[in-house]
Amino acid sequence: MSASQESQAHFGRRSVVAAVGAAGVAAALTACGGTQDTGGSDTVRPAGSGDGATGDGMVLAKTSDIPEGGGMVFADKGVVVTQPTAGTYKAFSSKCTHQGCAVKGIADGVITCPCHNSTFDATTGEATGGPATVPLPEKQIRVANGSITLA
Repeated sequence: MSASQESQAHFGRRSVVAAVGAAGVAAALTACGGTQDTGGSDTVRPAGSGDGATGDGMVLAKTSDIPEGGGMVFADKGVVVTQPTAGTYKAFSSKCTHQGCAVKGIADGVITCPCHNSTFDATTGEATGGPATVPLPEKQIRVANGSITLA
């Protein structure tokens, strides 16, 4: 064999199958990733986009920013804040307990995960449908002077 023939790359069936498998895994992981697209009555925003600084004890949002029956996801803080009824605010982890995707939709008292359509009660965080069976962990917030802070 000549030197040029020896340096040519030969792809066997195993190499092709491995490459296709790796591409499939990458596509699956991308599909389970979070998003900040807000296609409904919910709002997803970085925690730093409200008034004041962010961090423990800092303002997440104004109470008027959280719609009644809906809520907002604060992706940077890993928290979703809901207002199930007028003047009642609740906070939960924004990571779905099924596979850790970021929840997105909050409407009509239901928090929805876009990855596999798990649903959670916006008042209690309890799993109400889909593959998730474990409730969203509750987060501590303080509501005072028209502001919501992460405790």
